[in-house]
Amino acid sequence: MPTMHRCSFCGREFLHGSGILFVKNDGSTFWFCSRRCRVYMLEHKKDPRKIKWTEFYGKERRA
Repeated sequence: MPTMHRCSFCGREFLHGSGILFVKNDGSTFWFCSRRCRVYMLEHKKDPRKIKWTEFYGKERRA
């Protein structure tokens, strides 16, 4: 059974081997489904709750 990972930025699920694993110096790990998600989170420091194409968009408003 292949391992599924969830993107740390957009929340999409993807198969192991097709994403990007980023490990910070403190040991925390982030899985990204694409370069776009990695750049938005790490370089641009965007909040996924404010970007419409993520699964986390508006979750605090819906709950």
